[in-house]
Amino acid sequence: MADDLGDEWWENQPAGAASSPEASDGEGRGDTEMMQQETAPVPALSKKTRQPKECFLVQPKETKENATKTRKRRKKKITDVLAKSEPKPGTPEDLQKLMKDYYSSNRSVIELEELNLPDSCFLKANDLTHSLSSYLKEICPKWVKLRKNHNEKKSVLMLIICSSALRALELIRSMTAFRGDSKVMKLFAKHIKVQEQVKLLEKRVVHLGVGTPGRIKELIKQGGLNLNPLKFLVFDWNWRDQKLRRMMDIPEIRKEVFELLEMGVLSLCKSESLKLGLF
Repeated sequence: MADDLGDEWWENQPAGAASSPEASDGEGRGDTEMMQQETAPVPALSKKTRQPKECFLVQPKETKENATKTRKRRKKKITDVLAKSEPKPGTPEDLQKLMKDYYSSNRSVIELEELNLPDSCFLKANDLTHSLSSYLKEICPKWVKLRKNHNEKKSVLMLIICSSALRALELIRSMTAFRGDSKVMKLFAKHIKVQEQVKLLEKRVVHLGVGTPGRIKELIKQGGLNLNPLKFLVFDWNWRDQKLRRMMDIPEIRKEVFELLEMGVLSLCKSESLKLGLF
């Protein structure tokens, strides 16, 4: 009976259960592990580690400092503009306009009208074809006679105003053909004290003065230079420095020029005893 029951039990078991208990337990654990591996859910990537499917180049945010630098690079300088533009000779209208712009902030309309200079006080402007000597010969053909008749000290017959001491030296060298035997004096501050210039003007007769508006203005204040005998006032108007600036493009020089004009120059022009030239 026991044998029969044992045979019946083995016959009624599934085919996979016919193995030994140890094998059965091993295979069961293996199948269970495989099923867990197959059915275990794959952990989703976190938002931080998830990578985009497409590659995009993200531009860095522009800081205020970088934005300022960019704007500075894009801003056109006056030298860039002037380098591409054709030079235009200065005209009396240019001087009149600058005078109005300068005085408009502190003068009334009536006072501004009084500043207008008559056309008769202006000499022919340089058309950019002249050297300094040829221009001075054209505007002052009777220079030799004027020079011989001039014998007043502390004064000059002609003033040439420029932007710097180096430019004044260049102008003095370039006017040799015009000046002849005329006495020329350097009227700028570089290496020359104002007291020394005052003494020189008191000792000898000078026909031509070449210098900067600041030093000429100081000489007038100290009584070393009298403007009444002055016949010609010439501005070095069209010359440009290394930055392509004319003398009236430099704020400091422009201010000193207009202050000088108020120290008797405008009144002499209106009385037509003084002529203005733009070289």
